[in-house]
Amino acid sequence: MFAPHTPLKKPEFVALMAMSFATIAFSIDAMLPALPEIGHALTPDDLNRAQLVLTSFVLGMGLGTFFTGPLSDAFGRRRVLLGGFVIYIIGSVLAMQAGSLELLLAARLLQGVGAAGPRVVAMAVIRDQYAGRQMAKLMSFVFMVFTLVPAFAPVFGAMIISFVGWRGLFGAFVVFALINGSWFAIRQPETLPVQNRRPFRLKLLWSGLKEVLANHTVRTTIMVQTLVLGVLFSMLSTTQQVFDITFDQGANFPIWFGVIALVSGSSSITNASLVLRLGMRFLVRATLLVQVLLSGTFTMLMLTDMMPEVAYFPMFLIWMASVFFMAGMTMGNLNAIALEPMGHMAGMASSVTSAISTICAVAIAVPVGLTFDGTPLPLMIGVFCCAVLALSLMQSIRHEAE
Repeated sequence: MFAPHTPLKKPEFVALMAMSFATIAFSIDAMLPALPEIGHALTPDDLNRAQLVLTSFVLGMGLGTFFTGPLSDAFGRRRVLLGGFVIYIIGSVLAMQAGSLELLLAARLLQGVGAAGPRVVAMAVIRDQYAGRQMAKLMSFVFMVFTLVPAFAPVFGAMIISFVGWRGLFGAFVVFALINGSWFAIRQPETLPVQNRRPFRLKLLWSGLKEVLANHTVRTTIMVQTLVLGVLFSMLSTTQQVFDITFDQGANFPIWFGVIALVSGSSSITNASLVLRLGMRFLVRATLLVQVLLSGTFTMLMLTDMMPEVAYFPMFLIWMASVFFMAGMTMGNLNAIALEPMGHMAGMASSVTSAISTICAVAIAVPVGLTFDGTPLPLMIGVFCCAVLALSLMQSIRHEAE
């Protein structure tokens, strides 16, 4: 296989890694405007089930993540990432032709398995070359570029749907994967030397898994990541219905979502400017504390019927932006904290942390999403509980060295 040898300059490297991560955001956020049409077409008796199109993709991504990291440790980063794109494209083609919700969910599951390749391998490639706060800073820039995708994906998705219907979205996913995979294949060198690779053996995988989970910081960070991702996936699963049913803003949803994504995208810039001075753990704790206060306040206003009607929609927009802002201020830092002591096995560590947190986050998001009752109250309660637990867990690593 042809492979370049010249390292990329940082701006192109950041852009390429952001595009690899963006496979996930594009595959989820572009689907949001399609949920009503998918519901009416494939599950008209229970429209709420259409949101499973999102969580089935996330579940597949979590399952694929278990194997992607160890495979990249054994065979190199490039082969595994490009193989992931192949599986992703196959899943997209099958989803385009699905005739029932069950077949669509199965195809999305396969698509998610393939998406695990670019997600995990991109993280391992970054860890191969950076560590600690420098890695956290670079991750902030990656997430800053990555934020542009969810900002425009719903609008782009709505445009495709208006011209060719919701099935046309999967054709767009194929084109995106081809462009991203070709860029990586042509420009990005292999970052894992042959002499540093770990054989793909079950015994070694088991020992690696135990080593990762034996580390208190990594173990605790996985639990915090689970809760943060649970919040994020719950919001993504429910938000279109809230805009449409609660506020009668379904037609304007892609625009509102894009504006909120752009505003909350400043979190990455904020994190990049503060992380070297204040540290990763401090920023995660501070961000979670703010979310606890906001979600707790809004939940109490809803439960006591003290939410002014004129402020209902604006306050929901502010709260929604704060949830996405929290993700931008925490996920890069949490990944850096988890991988910091695992440089000798970055692929395995990235797989374990991402897989466990993603799969468990789905277990949070599905019930929260399915309890939608026409108001954002179940979502707010779920976010508040997750933020409280995450903040409590972060206290147990507060005295460890940065």
